[in-house]
Amino acid sequence: MFPRMHASIYVSNLERSVEFYNRFFHTPPEKKKAGYAKYHLSTPDLVFSLVEYPERVAGNFGHLGIQVESPELLEGMKEQALASNVLSYEEKDVACCYAKQDKFWAVDPDGIQWEVYYFHEDVDFNDPAFSRDAGEKDACCSTAFSLEDLPEAASIETLPSNDVSSQSGGSQSDGLPGEAEDNEPVAAGACCEPGCCGK
Repeated sequence: MFPRMHASIYVSNLERSVEFYNRFFHTPPEKKKAGYAKYHLSTPDLVFSLVEYPERVAGNFGHLGIQVESPELLEGMKEQALASNVLSYEEKDVACCYAKQDKFWAVDPDGIQWEVYYFHEDVDFNDPAFSRDAGEKDACCSTAFSLEDLPEAASIETLPSNDVSSQSGGSQSDGLPGEAEDNEPVAAGACCEPGCCGK
């Protein structure tokens, strides 16, 4: 279905990341080449690419998320994530980003955080853990865990909202290298011409 969302992230080790995303998405990549993999998902409608480029990995840019349409679907996806050993922890009935939500989190091998959530309703406040008071760095929809804190096989842990703190965000510049048709990194600005990045 069009329009369709596309996201591409840099990873430090393609095989390790593919192993994680196979379990998180419950499907193998549609395309896999040297230093590159592409997932074409129908639910949600997303083209998601991995580009092996360790020097460009920046796990703390924020997070990625999937909104689901019912609490039952969220529970089913959480159970799948738990069975696949990719679930980091869950939150219940939190007020984050001025919205009441239930959610769970997964973190990929490079620290990219995924939020899977059900939206209950808008609210006029954030829980204290998601506030940004003077002198504090806590921010909405940031997670407490870091890659270093997670065990080899992450286990579920239900945390109250006040246990959630921020990780500082990062940014990436425009025009970064990507993958050409021969799957070799190319000069800045070359990526995502027709035939590149799996398009």
